Amino acid sequence: MDGIINVYKEKGFTSFDVVAKLRGILEIKKIGHTGTLDPNAEGVLPVCIGSATKLCDMLTDKSKEYRAVMRLGVVTDTQDMTGEVLRTGKVPEDEACIRQAALSFVGEYDQMPPMYSALKVNGQKLCDLARQGKVVERARRRVTIHELAITQMELPLVTMQVHCSKGTYIRTLCQDIGEKLGCGGCMQSLVRTRVSGFTLDRANTLAQIERFRDEGRLDELILPVETVFLSLAPMRVRAGAQRFLDNGNPVRVEQTAFMTERVTECAAEQTGRTGRGRLADGERVRMYHSDGRFCGVYAYHEQERMLKPVKIFFLGKRR
Repeated sequence: MDGIINVYKEKGFTSFDVVAKLRGILEIKKIGHTGTLDPNAEGVLPVCIGSATKLCDMLTDKSKEYRAVMRLGVVTDTQDMTGEVLRTGKVPEDEACIRQAALSFVGEYDQMPPMYSALKVNGQKLCDLARQGKVVERARRRVTIHELAITQMELPLVTMQVHCSKGTYIRTLCQDIGEKLGCGGCMQSLVRTRVSGFTLDRANTLAQIERFRDEGRLDELILPVETVFLSLAPMRVRAGAQRFLDNGNPVRVEQTAFMTERVTECAAEQTGRTGRGRLADGERVRMYHSDGRFCGVYAYHEQERMLKPVKIFFLGKRR
């Protein structure tokens, strides 16, 4: 088994719990998730199996979308409603003011990682230190809120749809919005609705995955590795140069061809011409074996006219 399963992580499970349970369901050892979700959060958690585990770091880097409910007027030590209440404040009645404060965070801003997080400082998880009653100095990290839309407002609760960069803590965003309003705030609930191309409507719970297994239909859930790279142009190596891919080596661009109309006009001569078929320096492509099997992601180096491997998932059969 090689590929990705779009898991719906339910409340009460840690991301590690999901991996452990899925390891038992699939009876496979090589498995890993692509980004931690808090135990009380739910939603999309892509899990990589087999050779697809090489994808884990690449998917962790992807932007994500969340549906969050923020509670204004309450500040807790965990930045969500599971923590101890530190203080309360009067919630503004002006909805336009609240909307303006929330939207002011769209774009880049420096966010302070919460103490109750899996982030490590000097080799120790912040959450472990927090449980010991310790607070340590943390450096702010630049994050990006690509989009933020308020979809419902029933004060003191505000429901938001947030599209953000990796490393963004929605709990901290809720607290920061509350601080800007002067009343404080924390996260009431959180659902991750998208990670890259993996969406909530196509996610399956552990119980559903187990039923698919019992019915012999697991292959319907396991998405191919190349699913993650569909935005990249597909190329294949020509039969005479197959050995380079078999050994994970770079290939000359003349030894490849596009698998779409993009280069039918230029074929192997694309580096010497302008037009639709020309590769940009540094451009990444999906590389396939001459028989159509996906190999990995390659990047074009114009000065050398070479395509070099960025991440290889499948090598050819060695003879």
